[in-house]
Amino acid sequence: MDALTQQLLQQLSGGGLSQISRQIGADENATKSALSTAMPLLVAALANNASKPKGAQALHKALSSDHDGSVLDNLSGFLKNPMVANGAGILKHVLGAKQTAVNKGLSKTSGLSASQVSQLLAIAAPLIMGMLGKKQTQQGLDTSSLTDFLLGQKKAQQSEPDLSGAIGSLLGSGRGLGGAIGMLGSLLKKR
Repeated sequence: MDALTQQLLQQLSGGGLSQISRQIGADENATKSALSTAMPLLVAALANNASKPKGAQALHKALSSDHDGSVLDNLSGFLKNPMVANGAGILKHVLGAKQTAVNKGLSKTSGLSASQVSQLLAIAAPLIMGMLGKKQTQQGLDTSSLTDFLLGQKKAQQSEPDLSGAIGSLLGSGRGLGGAIGMLGSLLKKR
């Protein structure tokens, strides 16, 4: 698992996970399991986007202007009204046309409805962006070093072959939706 996901899951363990579960109307264990797959998927999608110069520049600019990490400073406040952070807009930029496949894949394997998965991703996206914004500021990351950081996070995910394979399939570099669903199913059973 990549460091960003680990840090966010740790930060959410202090009651945030319960708040997210209530927001989406799901069991806390199912929410945690789905989040532990959804967050690395979003990190990998950001890494893919940042691997292209225009994508890296757009991400760097978005982090500098809109996602400074302050969402993490008042996590409870954010989780009371997460839709104010425009997670749906972030997902549109990060996942694009692949968002439907991601929703279906996570829904079929997590036991959450497609609507719950959509809500979960819309909550997770601003948190990931906030964590990245905080890293960018703290470490003085420029466009190139931000890309390197994200690619390193994506590479760390390769230590979990089921996760890595499912992410690759859902993001378009693997076996397709059917293969991704199978890999996600086996991964979620382990969590």
